[in-house]
Amino acid sequence: MTRTFSGIKPTGHLTLGNYLGALRQWVEVDQHKSDALFCVVDLHALTVDHDPARIRRLSRQAATLMLAAGLEPARCTVFVQSHVDEHTRLSYLLECTASDGEMRRMIQYKEKSARERAAGGSVRLSLLTYPVLMAADILAYSADEVPVGEDQVQHVELTRDLAVRFNQRYGHTFTVPRAVHPTVAARVMDLQDPTSKMGKSHAETSGIVYLLDEAEVVRKKVMRAVTDSRGEVVYDREEQPGVANLLEILASCTGGQPAELASTYASYGALKKDTADAVLELLRPVHERHAELCADPGYVDAVLRAGAERARTLARPTVDAAYAAIGLMPPA
Repeated sequence: MTRTFSGIKPTGHLTLGNYLGALRQWVEVDQHKSDALFCVVDLHALTVDHDPARIRRLSRQAATLMLAAGLEPARCTVFVQSHVDEHTRLSYLLECTASDGEMRRMIQYKEKSARERAAGGSVRLSLLTYPVLMAADILAYSADEVPVGEDQVQHVELTRDLAVRFNQRYGHTFTVPRAVHPTVAARVMDLQDPTSKMGKSHAETSGIVYLLDEAEVVRKKVMRAVTDSRGEVVYDREEQPGVANLLEILASCTGGQPAELASTYASYGALKKDTADAVLELLRPVHERHAELCADPGYVDAVLRAGAERARTLARPTVDAAYAAIGLMPPA
């Protein structure tokens, strides 16, 4: 059976973009068609300055929302990255396989390090090496498929390169994974800046719909979404990115097609109202299930504990094999 691995980083509150772009794919497709592992990759949140208490809080919130969105522990493995030591055990071996040049060519490293320096901060070494930890996340589980957006394809390519290189140098140890583009995912843009992706780490939040926003907050954000002065509802990403974003969100929530939906609207106001209604209806069961899970924290703890145990059982043989292959002595 195909094995899938995917993770979400707890660097901010999860957004409508996270739901439509990843979580819904995990719930509706991946957990049913494959042996799927879904992970809160909390170690990746340490690559920049952070508040420890906030990371713990956001990690638990992310895990709870993953379950609230519909991931079923009986069908898939849900766990927290730092609860499984094999991730960091394997990461160092892959650092010994990767090159400095490869790391410095990573687009996200170039962009994030430039922003950090521009803000007067120092760049942590982990920001340079975290793609190797990401590779360890994937290779430890012999994953066949990694559902990713376009911004993460380069990291999966690095993972493939490291797996092939390690196998050639030390003997076949790792499954070489492939990146797959989600079939039901949507690329959701910021409602106030429709040329930028709706991100959970953005400082400006007026254009971001968070999964746990109250209904009136969601409606207000959608009704204030940027459109343009033309007044005509046309699906054109280049000329009318704000309108196109609303149409794509509405289509993703209702199962329609953006261009066909555009022809049914005579005003931006009506489009915004229907989009807000559709988003609220989509998120309603998530809110309800999240409230139930928050009232039963022991259940979430049990799911994460069982998930980590299964993940550890799956990963340990592969990581132990990698330790042996690279030349390390086994413990006495």
